[in-house]
Amino acid sequence: MKLLLHRGDLPHDVEFGPVVAIDTETTGLDLNRDRLCLVQLSDGSSTVHLVKIERGQRAAPRLAALLSDPSRLKLFHYARFDLAMLRRQLGILCQPVWCTKIASKLARTYSDRHGLKDLCRELLGVELSKNEQSSDWGAEELSEAQLRYAASDVLYLHALKERLEAMLEREERRALAEACMAFLPTRVALDLAGFADLDPFTH
Repeated sequence: MKLLLHRGDLPHDVEFGPVVAIDTETTGLDLNRDRLCLVQLSDGSSTVHLVKIERGQRAAPRLAALLSDPSRLKLFHYARFDLAMLRRQLGILCQPVWCTKIASKLARTYSDRHGLKDLCRELLGVELSKNEQSSDWGAEELSEAQLRYAASDVLYLHALKERLEAMLEREERRALAEACMAFLPTRVALDLAGFADLDPFTH
């Protein structure tokens, strides 16, 4: 695995393919209180780009251009949170989007375990370490262990997408999954408007 750390934005000369795996690290899970600290990106190869977002930073033009490019599919695990954080802090609206957690919930109805670690273990035979999950992502300098942990969160998403797509096809649920993913921007807008606990489809 090759890690490339950038401060504030992507460099001009970085190239990505048609599917970009993305994850974020933040100071916490509260959209109103916590901030974005790191954005990880992978094109499916062994190279991972990590963009360190500085405190108070409100824009990353080259990152925004990549993530808002309609010709590239943006691949996440639990896209709902990452999309909301990217939109709130950097004003980035990512589309189109594919989410391995949504795919897992619709394809793997035999399980209630849909975390990234669970998916990697079952579908890829890969054991992910979560030792750095709750570490200080707002630190001025991130440790090598933190960077490697962050990179592992995007390194396997392309392979997971392939396996989950096959399962969705087998169960004839692919169109349903893609419709759910297309709804994500609206779900994110509800979250950011203060309706995170609202399910508008309940009685």
